Amino acid sequence: MLGYWSYTSPYRNMIVGVDTKVPLSNGNSSTYINFDNAATTPPFVSVLKEIIDFSPWYSSINRGKGYKSQISSNLYENSRKIVLNFVKADEKYNTVIYVKNTTEGINKLSYRLCDKNNECVILSTNMEHHSNDLPWRDKYKLDYIKLDKNGRLSMEDLEQKLINYKGNVKLVTISGASNVTGFLNPIYDVARLAHQYAAKILVDGAQLVPHVPMDMKNQDSLEHIDFLVFSAHKMYAPFGIGVLIGPKEIFKKGEPHYKGGGTVDFVTHDYVIWNDPPNNEEAGTPNVMGVIALVAAINTLNQIGMNNIESYENALLRYTVSALKNIEDVELYGDLDNLNNKVAIIPFNIKGIHHSKVAEILSSKAGIAVRTGCFCAQPYVQELLNISKEESLNFIKDSKQKRPGMIRASFGLYNSFFEIDYFINVLKHIVKNKNLYIN
Repeated sequence: MLGYWSYTSPYRNMIVGVDTKVPLSNGNSSTYINFDNAATTPPFVSVLKEIIDFSPWYSSINRGKGYKSQISSNLYENSRKIVLNFVKADEKYNTVIYVKNTTEGINKLSYRLCDKNNECVILSTNMEHHSNDLPWRDKYKLDYIKLDKNGRLSMEDLEQKLINYKGNVKLVTISGASNVTGFLNPIYDVARLAHQYAAKILVDGAQLVPHVPMDMKNQDSLEHIDFLVFSAHKMYAPFGIGVLIGPKEIFKKGEPHYKGGGTVDFVTHDYVIWNDPPNNEEAGTPNVMGVIALVAAINTLNQIGMNNIESYENALLRYTVSALKNIEDVELYGDLDNLNNKVAIIPFNIKGIHHSKVAEILSSKAGIAVRTGCFCAQPYVQELLNISKEESLNFIKDSKQKRPGMIRASFGLYNSFFEIDYFINVLKHIVKNKNLYIN
């Protein structure tokens, strides 16, 4: 059944902490199993080594003339090309702006898209993480592309909305892969449609870039991706760095929202000349260590091969979904017939047991980490669970009610079939002894 994949991951020894023991409720300990990779990933061994090796050379960058400053500055600036190459971005047209994470990248872009006097429309979707929804609400007219019955993006509704807004759509902003269902959105089809109607496209790549090959495509292609954001902490480099990639020209207009040291070329009490991008968008002392970690992670991902990662994680996904389908009282959500078009994220529930209780049992009795709740995508989870607006209002009125949600298992390249078998056996035990845990 496992084909040519080994029972343990071929990439497991590349990860820090995979053999860490955690205490269980019975007084014993167990090797920690992390199925919460969609939230954050542990570091690569190579990343930690690079951080330690670079530490003696760390210094201030850009304006420092000391030897260490020159080394740090060169590594920092040269890293942008490595990032652009990793996602096949057009280097002549695009720039890399370093941020803390995907959330900051989207917020930063939200201040750059429109002149205040222009009527601008942003099209988002009903499946977005709050970070790709809330930043747009107070600045633009925001509308949501509908989903089909399986929770996938409706291309028909997208095109109809582009037609209806008659050229006023400035941006179509979508997740490359859903952090709830793992669904891969057809980003190139969306890009082609958006560009036909004079709109740009932003891809939230937080769940996409670590798991599948990414190609922003040449600027001459109708399918090119205008903006891409992603976080290093979801790609085995959890040292506080994120990336916003977009056209240089966009960031030359107007003023940066976040101002301070490094953003200016010349200042008097009466006048400011802003630096060119990306420097005008990187106020304050930059996270050089985070960039070192990101580059090390990219080098390791390239060494493994993104196609190999995609294939391995898809094998984990298929193996787990097949096993879960055979467990009585396990409810799976979303389209389970097209697993090629998904990253390795599985939302589910056990009938009769609150999602948070299941996660607590998995952790305390088996040392397995999953995530529960709505995963910062409440409207999407409400839609998948068929929760009406009226029911949602009841939760607002009565904060003591147990909130609806799901359990999410999300895999990384280091997870193994052995871990999945253990996980499935624990779930079977929970179902079999449901009366002990029932709400």
